[in-house]
Amino acid sequence: MALPMEAVDRTFGRVFTERGRLYTASSAPGKRVYGERLLSVSGTEYREWDPRRSKLSAYLSVGGREFPFRSDSKVLYLGASSGTTASHVADICPEGKVYCVEFAQRMFRELVGTCEDRPNMMPILGDATKPGEYAVFVDSADVVYQDVAQKRQADIICDNMDAFGARFGMVAVKARSEDVTASPESVFSMAESRIRERGFRVLDARSIEPFEKSHEMIVFERRDP
Repeated sequence: MALPMEAVDRTFGRVFTERGRLYTASSAPGKRVYGERLLSVSGTEYREWDPRRSKLSAYLSVGGREFPFRSDSKVLYLGASSGTTASHVADICPEGKVYCVEFAQRMFRELVGTCEDRPNMMPILGDATKPGEYAVFVDSADVVYQDVAQKRQADIICDNMDAFGARFGMVAVKARSEDVTASPESVFSMAESRIRERGFRVLDARSIEPFEKSHEMIVFERRDP
């Protein structure tokens, strides 16, 4: 490799860039999750973080400026699917824990396989609208990240943040899952308003196009009591 890995920004901790591509330092060297490119630099293996396969990577790629994940963060991931993005979050939080909630049984089976190689990932078969059902597995969370394509996306994440005492939230709002007749802009505006009504402060809200059509990432935090 001609250029060394460089941190994207101090704020973004264990996210790196090389020639315009994002990477995370692998917590399971030699293990690919979705066929991603692997690079070895000075004895450390890095996994390319494809913004076309991950809404969180897309958010950083379009200039997202808020990133609440730390090396020891406890993350509640709602809608983890097969673990593509969640595995990168596990790389970013190697001293923390990533609780991966997925409802679809087929995707959950794939998620279990992803978690087997990463001891800080915990697969949980559950419904994100019913946090009480998986409270036995999650004692608390610092960050709740949500990628759930259904109605009431803002309330679902706020309910989970209240249930587990999380300070920060990130939600990838899919406009068409809320209302196919409304404009994406109005859906996003309503989601942001609802988050504020629930007692949180919006830190950043931006479209993640061209990587995901009609999607907005909203980053927010709990207001000081």
